Amino acid sequence: MNHFTIFASKNDIEDVELKISDAFAKGFAIVKSENEYSIKSKALFKKHKFIIRVMSEDTNPDYFTKNIPGMMGYYDNIPFEDDNLKELVLTQISVLNTVIAIESEKEITEEQLLLFSRLLSTIGGIGFLPNGTLLDDEGVVIVYPDGQSGPSDFRPHACTRKIMGQAVSSEEGEQRKNKTIAFLKENAIPYTASLPQLPPIEACQFKTQEDIARRAVALLIVIQFACDVAQGGNVEESRDFFINMLRKYEVEDDLINNERDFLQASEPDAQEAINISWQYEAYWTLIWALGFVEKLDVPEEVCDCEHAIQVVSNYETFEQFYQETTMRNQEEILDEADKIYRYHWACVDSRIQEQTAPAGMNESIVMERRRGLFWMIGHRDEAWDNISMDT
Repeated sequence: MNHFTIFASKNDIEDVELKISDAFAKGFAIVKSENEYSIKSKALFKKHKFIIRVMSEDTNPDYFTKNIPGMMGYYDNIPFEDDNLKELVLTQISVLNTVIAIESEKEITEEQLLLFSRLLSTIGGIGFLPNGTLLDDEGVVIVYPDGQSGPSDFRPHACTRKIMGQAVSSEEGEQRKNKTIAFLKENAIPYTASLPQLPPIEACQFKTQEDIARRAVALLIVIQFACDVAQGGNVEESRDFFINMLRKYEVEDDLINNERDFLQASEPDAQEAINISWQYEAYWTLIWALGFVEKLDVPEEVCDCEHAIQVVSNYETFEQFYQETTMRNQEEILDEADKIYRYHWACVDSRIQEQTAPAGMNESIVMERRRGLFWMIGHRDEAWDNISMDT
């Protein structure tokens, strides 16, 4: 093992530099470059070098947008022997917004692991080992990769900025927020009045009907390749087939960079394949907006993948597909975005309260549907792989 990662939920990372300096004050030389630290041991015969990278949701939002849904899905699929512990772990993952990634040029020794665990205890949060083992902030095992519980008496921690809202900014936004809250009350789903409203229609940067249609087709095709990779299929054969599909529908230019890199990688990353596969749920919101899905139900069941595929495969060209789209109005899309935003808060809050998600919701589904809806409304003009997941 030559990696050790600390995940945390923090209001800011201003104190992290001091904590790193304190942890390696004795016997190490520290050189800082922005949010990266090069740490070298001063020992004459046992020289070691570590690189520590500090990232937050503010400084590296794409990292969290790309990795947290996949991390949620990974631990959601582990057969925990203690279901309550699983809920607690997923709660913690859902509110993570800071990562301290430690990489050693040599195998990490027990002595060094102890140093990293001490840093973990000062930072707070959880430690992640490459095999999937999770540690609490005292370095005690929370759960092993096979789902067996460790001895830790683990409780999740969320910083205030992950659960507090902001002030009202428009009458339209407030009306939409109140309409959503009335729906949540009617369906016995928890809510908080402090969660901010979304911006009014005129302040959004809605994607065009063609933008959404092209994103939907390109995404579906790369999802199919990701599913093949995740299931251990013939990568080269699958790659050739789906590249030809991208060309057939003329949507090669509508891939985002990480999808293009994934498709062209000689050995596609298995975790990346899982992350992209989960985006079936984001794709589902796109084809809903285009009129191919009647309604977006409470996100408790995964989407109908067979229908999702047929929506595009029924047509020979992109133009044929596009001609059959019927764009929903902006108000309807923004209403659904507001609803998924408050669903997400309800999921996070329920986990923090050590309760199951309300209405049977699956937070991994919620997060991906939020990606699709927030991208369509142009919330903060964030890119597809850079949609913030704050609640």
